[in-house]
Amino acid sequence: MISSVLNFVQEQIFGMKWLFDSIYFILELIGFNAEDQMTTIIHFFIFDTLKIVIMLTILIFIISYIQSYFPPVRSKKILGKYKGIKANIISALLGTVTPFCSCSSIPLFIGFSSAKLPLGVTFSFLISSPLVDLGSLVLLTSIFGFKVGVIYVILGLILAVIGGTIIEKMHMDDQLEQIVVDSKFVDIQQDDLTKKDRVDYAITQSVQTLKKVIIYILIGVGIGSLIHNVIPQEFILNILGQDNPFSVLIATFVGIPMYADIFGVLPIASALLDTGVGLGVVMAFMMSVTALSLPSIIMLKKAIKPKLLILFVSIVTVGIIIIGYIFNMIHFMII
Repeated sequence: MISSVLNFVQEQIFGMKWLFDSIYFILELIGFNAEDQMTTIIHFFIFDTLKIVIMLTILIFIISYIQSYFPPVRSKKILGKYKGIKANIISALLGTVTPFCSCSSIPLFIGFSSAKLPLGVTFSFLISSPLVDLGSLVLLTSIFGFKVGVIYVILGLILAVIGGTIIEKMHMDDQLEQIVVDSKFVDIQQDDLTKKDRVDYAITQSVQTLKKVIIYILIGVGIGSLIHNVIPQEFILNILGQDNPFSVLIATFVGIPMYADIFGVLPIASALLDTGVGLGVVMAFMMSVTALSLPSIIMLKKAIKPKLLILFVSIVTVGIIIIGYIFNMIHFMII
């Protein structure tokens, strides 16, 4: 009975099979042949777009409501209470209730740095914030299953804690740019928000975020549809298949120049997995796109000096590659 309930939740709530079947029904009703490749492409595009938009709207509302309890001032006070690896862990966990993309996390990183929080703690936050959030857990669960979602979040948090700890041990506080050193953290006392204020804030964030990411969702779904239905499977597997020992490396370095949040990259990741690409390759690609996008690195260069920037990128890149190979090794145990 428990297994049946879990399967129902996975298929109908997270997987939205009801929506999947409904779209095929409507397409056939208006004259499309379910066996045609064009019908499959159209179905993939409509289903994935609607599924992500629906889940995105619900998730952003919930996460934004939670986030309303953690403004920068409160986050800074929470982090200031802890020292050592405990501070890195708390910082990584706080990153799970912050904005979705790497670029939007950098202003908070700068604010924490100007507030004189330990450098390693701020980097644990910077790694965790775009890489791991409550939304990623639900969305990954909807596509890859609960085990994959949980393992992804755990490994992402471990990477954030280890990365921040290494940077802290390197004593590189002199690698902050002068603009960060000279800036001051404005500690404004905020009035407590009412529940209505928090709901209004969550609605506003949902609308604004949807406007920002919808183009990336459409592009991601479009690319995913081509991978799933047009590009020959053999071609993809020759480059990113399990037989290529460098596939995780290739996926990681291909993802870095791209810019998208997890909502835009998920359709591509799902399509790659459906073609037979290993789970580790898919996860490495997703992580590199969300955590090491080129625009975020350019923005970060304004705040930290080249030596620290290179160390940060190197730690995260190596961590993503290791996580990719871990997922490849346990692929058949969790899928």
